[in-house]
Amino acid sequence: MKNATFRQLRVFSEAARHQSFAEAARALHLTPPAVSMQMKELESQVGLPLFERHGRQVQLTTAGEYVLVYARRILAGLKDAEDAVARLRKLEAGQLTIGMVSTAKYFLPKLLARFREEHPAVDIRLAVGNREQLVRMLHGGEVDIAIMGRPPKELATRTEPFAAHPHGFVAPPDHPLVREGTLAPTQLRDQPFVMREPGSGTRAALEQFLDKHHSSVQPAMEMDSNETIKQAVMAGMGISFLSLHTVGMELRYGLLAVLDVHGAPVVRAWNCVHTLSKLLSPAAEAFRYFVLEQGEGFLAREFGQPIPP
Repeated sequence: MKNATFRQLRVFSEAARHQSFAEAARALHLTPPAVSMQMKELESQVGLPLFERHGRQVQLTTAGEYVLVYARRILAGLKDAEDAVARLRKLEAGQLTIGMVSTAKYFLPKLLARFREEHPAVDIRLAVGNREQLVRMLHGGEVDIAIMGRPPKELATRTEPFAAHPHGFVAPPDHPLVREGTLAPTQLRDQPFVMREPGSGTRAALEQFLDKHHSSVQPAMEMDSNETIKQAVMAGMGISFLSLHTVGMELRYGLLAVLDVHGAPVVRAWNCVHTLSKLLSPAAEAFRYFVLEQGEGFLAREFGQPIPP
């Protein structure tokens, strides 16, 4: 592999992430044939196939899984070198890769727009996933900073909370429980529940709440999308437990209602996280300071102050 290029490794890493040459091409602003050509050249260098093709989808072979580990290390090392040089030059420019859990998409783009006004030279890229996926990105050095709820215990990180993050139980406005007043958590047991997938921070918060109150719920279905869950709840398919930062519009327009459940809302924290082994670039440091200084006030203006249980 001594003649493999950084470009090939970047394309390979994106193709593995998306399991699609077309999606990798879109992320890298290339054409699908260009991605295919880069992968053929890299496979020629390795001497083994790196992907199995299944229509438009691709899946890593065993050789591909091994190569991906080292490719990500190489790319992370190159990014660290670029960041170190940028620090020496004291430039707030270059590329900044931010990882975020999907729930953060309801506020982070607006916050980033304000950051860009102050730092127009920074090229910002976003990587979205659930909590488990974000932990893997941090571990692989694929993101500079992650915006997430529950920080990883399995990694040595610097975790700094910057705002309150309330979670609550939501239902259609005409649901009988909306008129019941304060509910005991055990009163939710017989209700069909639309849940986030295992591995998400929202699912973990719900499970911790139920354990604390010695209760349980009846899962009607699992989904990995807040938007799909909201639509299912509005359609009367069940109730759910969601970040209240994801339902601001639906609450304002009366499309959803928050159930008055004893012990809720569950107020957690939004955290700014990066690994201790990673030397932050000036751009990443600038973003970190920006979030810590302005994140709480921004969320309070957008969603209001959370009401403690």
